[in-house]
Amino acid sequence: EYICNDASPRALLYGTEFADEAAEIQRLSGVPAIASLNNGGASDYEAGLADASGTIVVPPRELTDIWTVMYTSGTTGRPKGAKITYQMAVFNSIQCAMTVEISARSKNLVFLPIFHTGGLNVYANPMFHTGGTNVVPRGFDPAYFLDLLSDKEMNLTHGLGVPTNFLMLAQEPNFATADLSHIICLSVGGAAAPLSLIEEYGSKGIKLQQGWGMTETGPLGLMLSGEQALAKVGSSGLPPLYVGLRIVDEAGDEVTPGETGELLIKAPTVTPGYWNREAEHGDFFTSDGWFHTGDAARQDEDGYYYIVDRTKDMFISGGENVYPVEVENVIFQLDGVLENAVIGMPDEKWGEVGRACVVLKPGSNLDADAVIDHCQSQLARFKVPKQVRFMDELPHNATGKVLKHELPRD
Repeated sequence: EYICNDASPRALLYGTEFADEAAEIQRLSGVPAIASLNNGGASDYEAGLADASGTIVVPPRELTDIWTVMYTSGTTGRPKGAKITYQMAVFNSIQCAMTVEISARSKNLVFLPIFHTGGLNVYANPMFHTGGTNVVPRGFDPAYFLDLLSDKEMNLTHGLGVPTNFLMLAQEPNFATADLSHIICLSVGGAAAPLSLIEEYGSKGIKLQQGWGMTETGPLGLMLSGEQALAKVGSSGLPPLYVGLRIVDEAGDEVTPGETGELLIKAPTVTPGYWNREAEHGDFFTSDGWFHTGDAARQDEDGYYYIVDRTKDMFISGGENVYPVEVENVIFQLDGVLENAVIGMPDEKWGEVGRACVVLKPGSNLDADAVIDHCQSQLARFKVPKQVRFMDELPHNATGKVLKHELPRD
């Protein structure tokens, strides 16, 4: 409803199984027309094609014209509609093809929904550009996906998922014996991947390549090569062709290697702005055209980039900055942990303290003291969570990202 009201579309196309939902959205948002799709079967869409007459003239398009509007995941609030231009799609496809060896012989398994930039633009759209093949399952089922990935006749070569996808694959009974040696590139993005996850896949000879990007950046902004996947564990890699990056402090001055600051990006793959937010353009871009990513990052001495956390997720405890991803990676080292997320909670003495929300693996008897003791052995005192909340599951959006704003704060 919110997206329809913001985008003001002229028509809503829906699968026949979502007829009730489509009618309700039309009632709430006033979309002028709705039409059903049915995978080539009888539907409003097919009937409309059959009844059509005359010639449809498609006007010429410029690279700077808007191809689509993609709404951000909204994990920290209401989603924003990023304008995606034809230029962004073309340059992103070139960058993906060059970075992860996409060709007409490539086969991509689509982990994420097509409405998400990771599902559409990494690597589905680049596959279309190069003449490759996309395999698009109805939804993510870890057992089914593992079967597809290990099927030698299917011979899949590429795939991008979020950490949750790969965590669930690794929990499958057949994961230990699955042969994935034919796969060229399995990429993980959308959120910081636990270091233990990358190492677990690495122990099987699978180079799980971490990257970084956003809906607003096309999305590819960083990618770690397969050769460096284990040597630079935790890094999101280097920028591909056409991408410029800077890391700056609060005053906008570039920081030195090893220091943490906000990551800025300038590239032909970056959105020109947000739909219906033209007046706020200056909040998202510098005066000379650099886009504020809102991500805290640092560079090592070799020039490799590390995404530390979302700046909005950082909290301050006793005057010290705490980046939850660092704490989460330490908690992931514990054998009994399936998932965890760390948030800042108000505290009278320290201003804020960490709360770790933890999902345990079946059969684990890990308790809060064990989690805190482990953190104390690995982290500075101000980074150690003061609270541990065990949960049956963490809230996720449709692409598998943890919705931290929905975690319990009572």
